[in-house]
Amino acid sequence: MVDPFAKEAARVRAEYERRAREIEPDFYGLDKPANRFIREGQERALSTALAKAALLPLTGRSVLEIGCGSGNWFPMFFAFGAAAVAGIELDEGRASLARARYPIAEVRTGDATRLPYPDARFDVVFQSTVFTSILDALVKRRLAEEMLRVLRPEGAVLWYDFHYDNPRNDQVRGVTPREIERLFPGCALSFERVTLAPPLARLLAPRARVLASLLERLTLLNSHTFATIRKR
Repeated sequence: MVDPFAKEAARVRAEYERRAREIEPDFYGLDKPANRFIREGQERALSTALAKAALLPLTGRSVLEIGCGSGNWFPMFFAFGAAAVAGIELDEGRASLARARYPIAEVRTGDATRLPYPDARFDVVFQSTVFTSILDALVKRRLAEEMLRVLRPEGAVLWYDFHYDNPRNDQVRGVTPREIERLFPGCALSFERVTLAPPLARLLAPRARVLASLLERLTLLNSHTFATIRKR
């Protein structure tokens, strides 16, 4: 019988390789106005979520990022005062880059459905666009269970991910608030719709930033959910 966790990990690695071949290395660079616009919105959403969870500032607290990639969210955690930041990443190349960029962070390579941490280890467990990259429902449930296992009782899982499918990429699938509730049963959840849809942001932010900001505040054209998830 094929191990669903190993099968899904292999599929995700293959998708990483495809993106590396087809996407320009600087496509997400913060020197581009649209990417800077999106990043500033992410910073605001993270600040709001931490405040909701009574975890702002993060002084003296620990953070784990699931699927940390090359560590793009790490500077925000440190800026909000995190005492310790850890990350786990499926792809060794991305994990190596994160270690090189942020030596102070503890970055491991591995399968996040089997987290190498003890129970109740972290104050914040964060994921960004990981669950939309997982198509197997069992793997999603296992990952959600592991995130809660390593979370301290007074801590929070923070979630940033697409709530829409990508019509140009069948290797990702949007996750709605209702599905998030099913993944974290018995938890207290709150949701915000954030991030102006990236194609719109790339069109408007360099030319009409005020309009882009207005549309983002209206939320109707926002593509992501930022969820705050706490144990009851």
